[in-house]
Amino acid sequence: MINVNDLKNGMTIMHEGNIYQVVEFQHVKPGKGSAFVRTKLKNLRTNTTQEITFNAGIKIEKATVNKSELMYLYCSGDTYVFMDNKTYEQIEIAEEKLKDEIKYLKENLNVEVMNYEGEIIGISLPEKVSYKVVETEEAVKGNTTSGALKDATIETGYTLKVPLFISEGEEIIITTRDGKYSSRA
Repeated sequence: MINVNDLKNGMTIMHEGNIYQVVEFQHVKPGKGSAFVRTKLKNLRTNTTQEITFNAGIKIEKATVNKSELMYLYCSGDTYVFMDNKTYEQIEIAEEKLKDEIKYLKENLNVEVMNYEGEIIGISLPEKVSYKVVETEEAVKGNTTSGALKDATIETGYTLKVPLFISEGEEIIITTRDGKYSSRA
């Protein structure tokens, strides 16, 4: 058990039977009344974010989430197969546990798999990953009125906006947090 005043960003806690990761927290001491802690918590099971307010000084249960590095191998229907880099044991994860991360998964990509008491609750991708551009339109000379961006499709099938100078076959780096172009590889 930890005091709610000791919350930090990234910490995992148990609240009302759910596992949450602290996204934001703010200690509030109003002029009248008692202090409280306003938090923004991400439910790791449902991948939703909600705001919860706790009275200052109460105790909450800290959840110990284990992270292990696994390599993505392949997709079989709605199941994604990962391999432990140390034991070579293969683990299957259902598509609904991965949600938005699917569009960034490519073969041989190392990810962190989070599990709580044997239950897999999701994966964490590297912050930036290199991908090959498989399809993009040709840049039209002088066409810079629309912010100088065009659509490009990467090897996973995900489509994003890239600068006009990027062409098919090039390697680009994408920030997995927001899915935006970062730089050339």
